[in-house]
Amino acid sequence: MTDKLKKLEENLVTLEYIRANSTAEKIKASKVDEWGLRYGLFESIQIIIDIACHIVADKNLGSPKSYADCISLLVINKYLDENLGNKISGMIGLRNLLIHEYGFIDVKKLFEYLSHLNDIKDFVIKIKNL
Repeated sequence: MTDKLKKLEENLVTLEYIRANSTAEKIKASKVDEWGLRYGLFESIQIIIDIACHIVADKNLGSPKSYADCISLLVINKYLDENLGNKISGMIGLRNLLIHEYGFIDVKKLFEYLSHLNDIKDFVIKIKNL
């Protein structure tokens, strides 16, 4: 799990760089940059899911039927507060859109997700303090 947390922190640095040094318009104009943003968000969310489900299994917190259930079980068992749990659950919806491409994803809206990086940072802090 330590390796996954380290990778998540590395991804945060890259996503922060993208947020600080680009715009939705610049990303939309470059397929490579768009793919980078998509993959960076997807991989980061997937790491969160992997960590959450690992904790649920390791601590025997229940039998999740979905990724969102893993987050819910962390909230129920006080590993995450409800507010952060809701934000992370929302990210799982984005992950599903990215991986399954349920329709067109507007690059501007995708770029706006970079304003939620603090939620990922908060998740990392909570998990490190377990």
